[in-house]
Amino acid sequence: MKDEHDVIAAQFEENRAHLRSVAYRILGSTADADDAVQEAWFRLSRSETDGIENLGGWLTTVVSRVCLDMLRARTARRESGTETSAIEPGSDPESSPADDPEQQVVLADSIGLALLVVLQTLTPAERVAFVLHDLFDLPFEEIAPIVGRNTTAARQLASRARRRVRGASQTGAADRSRQREITDAFLAAAKGGDFEALVALLDPDVVLRSDAAAVATGAPAERIGAGPVAETFSGRAQVAKVALIGGNIGLVWAPGGIPRVAFALDFGPDRIVGIQLIADADTLERVDPVIFPA
Repeated sequence: MKDEHDVIAAQFEENRAHLRSVAYRILGSTADADDAVQEAWFRLSRSETDGIENLGGWLTTVVSRVCLDMLRARTARRESGTETSAIEPGSDPESSPADDPEQQVVLADSIGLALLVVLQTLTPAERVAFVLHDLFDLPFEEIAPIVGRNTTAARQLASRARRRVRGASQTGAADRSRQREITDAFLAAAKGGDFEALVALLDPDVVLRSDAAAVATGAPAERIGAGPVAETFSGRAQVAKVALIGGNIGLVWAPGGIPRVAFALDFGPDRIVGIQLIADADTLERVDPVIFPA
């Protein structure tokens, strides 16, 4: 006979995939989602379960509250200048790493970019209310206590979020299309050694920075200005590929299909304004570059 702990553990495992999906869509990071789900397990293991009639609903409430706390902590760090983007496009926790790359790109575009990037602009409460109601069909009566509001206020949170998501979606699609055009042109100019074309695609004050791992491979720690940055890439990047990185379209060097260096690009209206070279293995795993099919 299984003891009570084993029964509860088995029931938790039955809900794990759903909980990770909820947490990922709220937080935009598989690592943070796993942390939130693990915290939900800790709280369950310390709770009296006899009075829990709907374990799945109870766990969804708990993991949502944990995510809300994590979002609020992020906001505090961002205000203090220590927060970095947590978006990990193309890394939905329900997807297998062996999934078809084209399907990963579709998933990243529909979840990682079109939605998750926009969700970053919402307040924590708006984000939780929108995700739980619009993506998981949770009634506002259940959402209200999670976000600490009454039912009407919870409905208003989701409504405000929905308007912002809809308003940003059209602009986001146009922005990504333009990003892809600039990136394709930049890659072609780099491979062809077309210095003038590279300069034209770079903001005059563009900044190139490399992490310590990239510097160790010979990349410059920092270069500023269109000319110096163009010199860095002219005639190079022969095997680089276009990929989704940190919510934007960028480039990745992935020999054998394994990302080794990511080129995270920051875009202005018509030019590249910043380039971050990322070679640190842990960081690469977190941002999980998704290569576009050739």
